[in-house]
Amino acid sequence: MSCPRSHTLATLRLTNPCLNLRLPWEEKEAAMSQGGAGERKAAKPQDQGWAWMVLLAAVVLQGMTLGFPPCIGIFFTDLQRDFQASNSETSWFPSIMVAVLHGGGPLCSILVKRFGCRFAVMLGGLLSGVGMVSSSFCRSISQLYITAGFITGLGSCFSFQAGVTALGYYFVRWRTLANAMASTGVSLGFTLWPLLSQYLLDEMGWRNTFLIFGGILLNCCVCGAIMRPVQLASGSLLQSPKPGEELRRKAEETQLSNGASPPHHELQKQSRRTACFRVLQKYLAFDIFCQNKGYQIYTIGVTWMMMGFALPHIYLVPYAIQNGVEERRAALLISVIGFINIFIRPFTGLLSGHKFFSGRRIYLFSLAVLLCGLSNFICVVSAEFSVLIIYCVILSIAMSGIGALTFQVLMDVVEMDRFSSALGLFTILESITLLIGPPLTGLLVDITNDFHYVFYNSSFFLISAALFMALTFCALEKKTKLKEASKVPVDNPSRYQYSEMPTESQPESQPPPAVVYITSI
Repeated sequence: MSCPRSHTLATLRLTNPCLNLRLPWEEKEAAMSQGGAGERKAAKPQDQGWAWMVLLAAVVLQGMTLGFPPCIGIFFTDLQRDFQASNSETSWFPSIMVAVLHGGGPLCSILVKRFGCRFAVMLGGLLSGVGMVSSSFCRSISQLYITAGFITGLGSCFSFQAGVTALGYYFVRWRTLANAMASTGVSLGFTLWPLLSQYLLDEMGWRNTFLIFGGILLNCCVCGAIMRPVQLASGSLLQSPKPGEELRRKAEETQLSNGASPPHHELQKQSRRTACFRVLQKYLAFDIFCQNKGYQIYTIGVTWMMMGFALPHIYLVPYAIQNGVEERRAALLISVIGFINIFIRPFTGLLSGHKFFSGRRIYLFSLAVLLCGLSNFICVVSAEFSVLIIYCVILSIAMSGIGALTFQVLMDVVEMDRFSSALGLFTILESITLLIGPPLTGLLVDITNDFHYVFYNSSFFLISAALFMALTFCALEKKTKLKEASKVPVDNPSRYQYSEMPTESQPESQPPPAVVYITSI
């Protein structure tokens, strides 16, 4: 027996062929075919066309966010003089900025998942600009902690991490190349920000300079506008809830709307605690930290290393000025570090990708950290400008190795399906030591009135971290080989050994993997 609606539609089709009327099953088939065509169309923007504009925006973003904090050392002496602050009090300002920039990763992850990359980048640009503009009106050093430290640091975190995430959506086949090219923005920022800072400081003072910096950082909003959303082949950027969870949620909403109290109040509290635990496990991988020995050793080593890593960036310019180096030449030292980074960082990335270093990148990373620590003794020997230039060249080579390998080694010791959550805990722990390291060293300088202790401190933390990571990973490998030789079965090998996680190149037709939010040094 035919359906009356089907008969009516068929009659209308014959009488008026221009009408676009479909039967129910035809609508379903058409929707499926349009969905497939939409997926094929959605995949086209990746690796071509507008994707290269997004890459250019990512380069500018990394230059304006990660490349910005090192130039703060140029204003160190002026801020001390205007606010009558000690070395320890002044160093809290760049420390808070860098710590929030690194530690705001989980918050940025939630923001990106809820509102998308474009919104997060533009919000970050707005916060960065407002923070620097507000800092130009500060009347105390503590106000500077909130404006330029916390607000600008949080804005830079949002812009940087959301920009890297958007880049991952736009590139599939050329993702590695795109990330490598985008990271050159950090080196460009390292080079250009100090030169611009010193010029503006000489011409119009630090307050007007911070006001101009606020306007420059607002350009992150322009970069965010370029990063328009991409519809992936999967049809959506966000994961839909499971059917069981959706049905349970609807049932609870219906029950509450009818005026009935939800059953088992204690069970609901338990479910809330479970949900909270799952969120923490998603963004902060405490279970991996307790079980995976390689991740545990590496996280502790890098966290300890960060106590001394940022010290030369903050105190190098004040140290040079105190020892008679002209202010313009002292600012040039930071630019030298950035300029050398432009050429050395890609070479370090290529070197670490060689098959000889497969499974041995942790030792190459430890060597870079050791070189960074040993180079600080050059500053102790002499504070002549020519000697400081040599120091900056060696420091830049070591920093290039650290920057290129930090997250690559983390990928080697953690499975990629848990990398995002492992990265969240990793960045929060390192942000804590980045926050407290410079002020504690500044306090030591205030007590002793000797800047040499900056470089002694930095060398101690860097050298001890390098030796700790290299020796413990070597012992871990020997322990693994002994277990393999004795043929003792191991329940979970990833807990006891350091091994490189193999990654296969992904076909162009496949959607990119789960979003990974990355910060960089």
